[in-house]
Amino acid sequence: MENEENNEKVEEINVTSDSSIVISEDVVSVIAGIAVSEVPGVVDTAGGFAGGISEVLSGKKKLSKGIKVEVGEKETKIDVNIIVEYGTRIPDVAFEIQNRVKKSVKEMTGLDVLEVNVHVQGVRTSMDQEQKEENN
Repeated sequence: MENEENNEKVEEINVTSDSSIVISEDVVSVIAGIAVSEVPGVVDTAGGFAGGISEVLSGKKKLSKGIKVEVGEKETKIDVNIIVEYGTRIPDVAFEIQNRVKKSVKEMTGLDVLEVNVHVQGVRTSMDQEQKEENN
């Protein structure tokens, strides 16, 4: 096929109906985790006990910590567990998380995001942060 303006050859890629693209739940959870970490007012994501142990043993913070994902053929549902900074307006933070996660996941994977449920697991104050730094 030729582009009439530039007389360049343009290749067409045909995808047969037999082929498929499978996106791992881990991939979606990392994308969502990065989007959540960029929202002002989010101090941390809240993982379970097992997640905390693996983080300590590996020495790395998992980007998907606190994110639970269900992926279907063309859609996904996402649950986010967060800890917010004291003084932030929680509904605004949750709304921003929902918007950023939906946008990031849709743009990167093409999956329709049916739900982004935000679960606020705690509030961190400046005193909490000071105590944490003193203990380290």
